[in-house]
Amino acid sequence: MSDEILKTTPLNAAHRALGARMVGFGGYDMPVQYEGVLAEHKWTREHAGLFDVSHMGQAKITGKDAIEQFERFVPGDYKIVKDHKQKYTHLLNDNGGIMDDLMAGKPDHDGLYVVVNAGNKDADFAYLNANLAGDAKLEILEDRALLALQGPEAVAVLSAFEPAVAEMAFMDVNWLNIFGTNCIISRSGYTGEDGFEISMPNADAERIWNTILGDERVKPIGLGARDSLRLEAGLPLHGHDMDATTSPVETDLAFTISKSRKEAADFPGAERILKELAEGPSRKRVNLIVKEGAPAREGAEIADADGNVIGVVTSGGPSPSTGNKIAIGFVPPAFTEIGTELQVLVRGRPSAATVVASPFVPTRYYRKPKA
Repeated sequence: MSDEILKTTPLNAAHRALGARMVGFGGYDMPVQYEGVLAEHKWTREHAGLFDVSHMGQAKITGKDAIEQFERFVPGDYKIVKDHKQKYTHLLNDNGGIMDDLMAGKPDHDGLYVVVNAGNKDADFAYLNANLAGDAKLEILEDRALLALQGPEAVAVLSAFEPAVAEMAFMDVNWLNIFGTNCIISRSGYTGEDGFEISMPNADAERIWNTILGDERVKPIGLGARDSLRLEAGLPLHGHDMDATTSPVETDLAFTISKSRKEAADFPGAERILKELAEGPSRKRVNLIVKEGAPAREGAEIADADGNVIGVVTSGGPSPSTGNKIAIGFVPPAFTEIGTELQVLVRGRPSAATVVASPFVPTRYYRKPKA
């Protein structure tokens, strides 16, 4: 894609002023790196990284039937989600395939606030608009930008501007007046680190971006390190590790299917998904450490110990935190036991690989101690 046909976020000029290397991603002109993926990855693990994720789709579903209507498209029970909490879920098609993965929560008492992937947002919003019924309305928040502040020092940085954020726990979401404007803040992110996502009016985005970067503990981080961080955290990426043919069971994300929804079998693709839960799917996501040769990238074939091709890598690359070469892929369930020895075919050459537990690097989400 050329720059002329790429959309831009409100921070495009700020990225260029910082010397970012820009690439097309999800239809947007986005920063892939500033000083280098390795340095940015390590900085986020040790301090705090600031990401522009304004390309993501933000919307509200409002009306007295908002929750009931939303549940027609996802396998989660949102009636029981408390105010100021959010939950990860999947937008499913009639065959139980994942059209998108998303966050949906209740920062206030007015329906749901949802965040969807950039590359899918137009299709997601069109689908919801066409299928919402009753007293439920989709309001696309095109006037809002989104930042992610991630890393072990993120809470200290953000609480200097608003102490209340330090009291939030993983998956909390709330409206807060911070930086002189109304923001939706969630304690979440897609790096495996503690951190926050901050939704703000477009008009305030560059000012808030620069204000946060004024803290010496914070550096701007591009999409390259965002990808390596989420890969180390064992977090699948839609369009790579899951798509409209992949079910939550195959993707090892069956936790998104609430008990009440299983019992009612009232979500899209329930017949297929419940059968997979009972009998096992034909393929399942695994984490691999590649022990020799070059990193296994998306599309590399996975073979058993005898060299028979049994699956495919969907994400892969070097792990800056561990020094290993890591990958996510899909294989038949018989090959998913931890410690199973497999091979990956990199540029036609077999390299030894081992199935390991997820995540590759322990996550550091903040959960309040139980009383």
